[in-house]
Amino acid sequence: MATQAPTPDKHDRLLLLDGHSLAYRAFFALPVENFNTTDGQPTNAVYGFTSMLINVLRDEQPTHIAVAFDRSEPTFRHEQYVEYKAGRQKTPDEFRSQVSLIFEVLDALRIPRLSVAGFEADDIIATLATRATALGMSTLVVTGDRDAFQLVDDSVTVLYPIRGVSELARMDPAAVEAKYGVPPQRYRELAALVGESSDNLPGVPGVGPKTAAKWLTKYGDLDTLVARVDEIKGKAGDNLREHLAGVLRNQQINKLDCDVALDLTPDRLTMGQWDREEIHTLFDSLQFRVLRERLYASLTTAEPEADEGFDIELDALEPGALGAWLEANAPAGERTGLAVTGTWGRGTGEITALAVASRKGPAVHLDPVQLVEDDERALAAWLADASRPKAVHDVKGPMLALTARGLALEGVTSDTALAAYLALPGQRTFDLADLVLRYLHRELTSESEDSGQLTLDGSGEQEAAQELAVRARAVAELADVLDADLERRGATRLLNEVELPLTRVLADMERAGIAVDADHLAALSASLGGQVKEQEQGAHDAVGHEFNLGSPKQVQQVLFDELGLPKTKRTKTGYTTDSEALTGLLAKEGHPVLERILRWREVAKLKSIVDSLIPMLDDAGRIHTTFNQMVAATGRLSSTDPNLQNIPIRTAEGRQIREAFMVGDGYESLLTADYSQIELRIMAHLSGDEALLAAFNSGADFHTITASRVFGLPPEQIGTELRARIKAMNYGLAYGLSAYGLSQQLRIAVDEARHLMDEYFEQFGGVRDYLAHVVDQARRDGYTETILGRRRYLPDLNSDNRQRREMAERMALNAPIQGSAADIVKVASLNVDHALRERGMRSRMLLQVHDELVIEVAPGELDDLRPLVAEQMAGAYDLRAPLSVSMGTGRTWQDAAH
Repeated sequence: MATQAPTPDKHDRLLLLDGHSLAYRAFFALPVENFNTTDGQPTNAVYGFTSMLINVLRDEQPTHIAVAFDRSEPTFRHEQYVEYKAGRQKTPDEFRSQVSLIFEVLDALRIPRLSVAGFEADDIIATLATRATALGMSTLVVTGDRDAFQLVDDSVTVLYPIRGVSELARMDPAAVEAKYGVPPQRYRELAALVGESSDNLPGVPGVGPKTAAKWLTKYGDLDTLVARVDEIKGKAGDNLREHLAGVLRNQQINKLDCDVALDLTPDRLTMGQWDREEIHTLFDSLQFRVLRERLYASLTTAEPEADEGFDIELDALEPGALGAWLEANAPAGERTGLAVTGTWGRGTGEITALAVASRKGPAVHLDPVQLVEDDERALAAWLADASRPKAVHDVKGPMLALTARGLALEGVTSDTALAAYLALPGQRTFDLADLVLRYLHRELTSESEDSGQLTLDGSGEQEAAQELAVRARAVAELADVLDADLERRGATRLLNEVELPLTRVLADMERAGIAVDADHLAALSASLGGQVKEQEQGAHDAVGHEFNLGSPKQVQQVLFDELGLPKTKRTKTGYTTDSEALTGLLAKEGHPVLERILRWREVAKLKSIVDSLIPMLDDAGRIHTTFNQMVAATGRLSSTDPNLQNIPIRTAEGRQIREAFMVGDGYESLLTADYSQIELRIMAHLSGDEALLAAFNSGADFHTITASRVFGLPPEQIGTELRARIKAMNYGLAYGLSAYGLSQQLRIAVDEARHLMDEYFEQFGGVRDYLAHVVDQARRDGYTETILGRRRYLPDLNSDNRQRREMAERMALNAPIQGSAADIVKVASLNVDHALRERGMRSRMLLQVHDELVIEVAPGELDDLRPLVAEQMAGAYDLRAPLSVSMGTGRTWQDAAH
């Protein structure tokens, strides 16, 4: 007895996507070099696919959905034609590593994905589309495979990508016929005549779509054309008769199977209730902040993440009433949210407005320009009162602006951006609205009973005031939730004792800046400019004509087409000409143009650094960098405008740049202090390897002593090359270096590098055991920890994607060491700053770059400063391989090198 098919709603719309087809298009539409996570995972295919998916979901509003994927096994078409799809280029590794990521996106969104052994994705799509039509559903097929056009009818429409995956053509029956000259049911026959090069299905020579369409229109279908093939005149007719067997084979292979055995029927392909926290975690890992926002704005199948906005009363105060309001609504012992608007950077800032709000009471909005004297005095006292706890979002900028206005800020017990960074170190940005949505499930908007929810866009004074009050309330509430989250993660002490106090130290350093010799920079720019031209001319002479050394395309043409040099790794735009590839090519071929190109790049980069510094000088001749606490997941600081970590110190020209940074007026010199081999000392401490600890405690050169043990030679017989090999090994292990990475660094075979590592571990077995334990423990816990409890979350340690898993393993190896070094340097900065203040010294810290502190020395303080800095830095943490501090002094940063 036949069962009656369910009767779907007349609006039921099935969306079917060809996963591999669309992902491959996305891969080649978006440059892989522009889409990578900070740990090196390519994301261009998964980004493009996810972006396209969001757009289609938004625009088409399907009620049912599925994504079909090809499988690696041969299909029935390979059995019919052994050469089917033969000759296709090898799938790029960068693409293969992303397919499982696309699976993760679909699984997190609860979108069904299907694949069947022996069949292609378009067979699954054809089966589902046919069955959906029988159920009375309409179907949209998104694919870059033109074979799907044979499915098009009044119920089935194909959305075909015509520009990457961002622009889709709507191919209904009229569109197919307009494009190809035949109705959809004849498209398979047209394709059989024309052929499909990507499937290795040759067509009739000299026959294109127009000729094929003309024949099919005249004879009605391919069967009739074949029966009357002798009527076709001319060369085209001869070719058709000669290749008729291939046409019939093509027709058979092109036919989509509409009866694949599937576990799911179209009416069951619904999008499930997806887990927002899972999406957060995945998109954090992929660093898809903008896509996440678009996703939440587009998908309506899940419960709304935001329950509501903030219902907050904004008090209007009479002049002189601020003190009483603060006493009543922001009293001692009760944390209050503070929000500030204005501009800041380059060591200063300007406040335009403030808002203060408790977690439950009213809020107040303040315009500093309009404050009367009593109110300004009350505000200053409240801000400076450490007994009045305050929560601020990303406090360093507002702190700079407040200080510029003569207002001290004390009692900050929570910076919600910093707290979120410690909780979610892999996230790239810590926007308040995103955190409020994530932690409080609320929108950063105001609600009122009269007007319902009002989205504040900053237009109008009242709206701006209400918006800032909402931010202050949100910060107050968010701080409590983040406090609890950090307590659960064991990071409370790290926030309160390291990161929060450090914001003030960093703000002071930014405000101080460092003096710069503008004349020296100008002269250096001119010198480097001359070297750029010299190298450019030398490159032109080496090949006999001019070309643009900054154009990868022209460099490719010169090296590989004109000179015939061995080709490097293939990319979408040809063959790579990056520095690593050209350095390897130079070592093998020795062509002078390679040396010229590499040197040109080096001096051009240095010139751009110098030229970028010159406009940054303020009226006092000082440059004020901006330190970033929330960029590196390991906890290391970075700096911008200028990026002082970008100034090389291993080249003569790089050292010349450092010579421009100098002691300022009223001070006598610069002092630099940094840790000697801090990462290696931490590795020795954490591993507890007795041989490694003994090498440090011997007082001799560490790399020479370790090389002596590995190679079984007395220290005096360890030459430069052997020491360099073990130095690379020592530091490489601290950075999670693989055998392949070591081979590339030392330019030796991978097997030789692996043998070197084995020899190393024979002598330092504690290091081997520690490294294995770190990864195993992190895989169980889901994170690594530094000596101060800074966690690095690594969900990819259990990923099915081998590339992502191995990358996470390398991060698990280096995160505790790199992160612990960052922790120690931060503690050292706090210790030195505290000691300077406690002793009333005028000397001041100016910079922290990597593991180095740069201090401007006040007249007469150097003799006291040296032991103070050494003591505070060495005492930052008690390692079993004690911290060692190196120092130097001089008029310039370079002179103070040691």
